[in-house]
Amino acid sequence: MERSLTMEIVRVTEAAALSSARWMGRGKKDEADDAATSAMRDVFDTIPMQGTVVIGEGEMDEAPMLYIGEELGTGSGPSVDVAVDPLEGTNIVAQGTWNALAVIAIADHKTLLHAPDMYMQKLAVGPESVGKVNINYSTLKNLQIVAEAKGKAIEDLVAIVLDRPRHAKVIQEIRDAGARIKLISDGDVAAAMNTAFDDTGVDILFGIGGAPEGVLAAVALKCLGGELQGKLIPSNDEERDRCKKMGITDFEKVLTMEDFCGGDDAIFAATGVTDGELLKGVQFKGTKATTQTVVMRAKSGTVRFIDGEHSLQKKPNLVMEP
Repeated sequence: MERSLTMEIVRVTEAAALSSARWMGRGKKDEADDAATSAMRDVFDTIPMQGTVVIGEGEMDEAPMLYIGEELGTGSGPSVDVAVDPLEGTNIVAQGTWNALAVIAIADHKTLLHAPDMYMQKLAVGPESVGKVNINYSTLKNLQIVAEAKGKAIEDLVAIVLDRPRHAKVIQEIRDAGARIKLISDGDVAAAMNTAFDDTGVDILFGIGGAPEGVLAAVALKCLGGELQGKLIPSNDEERDRCKKMGITDFEKVLTMEDFCGGDDAIFAATGVTDGELLKGVQFKGTKATTQTVVMRAKSGTVRFIDGEHSLQKKPNLVMEP
């Protein structure tokens, strides 16, 4: 992939964040998602690449924009797989709470997992624990491994888990082990990323969430030197058939980082829509708006935090004409 794509996809996530942030706290998650999706589509059309969406808003007949299989970019430049979540945390924006992001990952063509839209069990850790944890281990054993790897007592660990009835057992296991828990309402891409940054105070992610979000989180952790393991959880025959078409017949198969992103290079960008532990959300100030973005590249290991100031008068539609 070309290095210049790093800043190009920042433009895309910034536009999506700026558009969707206008809906923050208004209780209208679909409108916020539509705004983010439309902004992403407009900016993608200006980027010199041959992109194919492998994770997006659904199939062509289900989503008007950024659907799986859609081609993005100007048609020139490198061929890449594109995984997008225009608004990771639609409920978060609607309610005005924490950690909503506009997210993109790109990688060399045919290297990203085409994750079906179903549930996935996930385990995510930062660099210190890579190669040591295992999604098949008990909750207690994984906590013990992370504690040893990070030089902490189990009582000092913080596990992050989606606040769902399905997680009652793992929540109790974490508490029985003596670790602390941060329950979140939505947004497990941000949660997985946070395991790789000491300043967030998050050590490990447990639980079941969306499979497409798992791929996005895995690309981020690939760039950060962390690890995500997953198991697909099909809930009906249709979903089992989709797994079989992907070549997955053993539903106990553990998906590794190589399965999620098989190439040696990938780029990930996320712009904060609402405030979070890692990124500030969009702030509107008269004719200007500010954004904060993290952008990372696996091949170089570079992680950049970018503060942007945007003129809403000079770029009212968030896209500069060529």
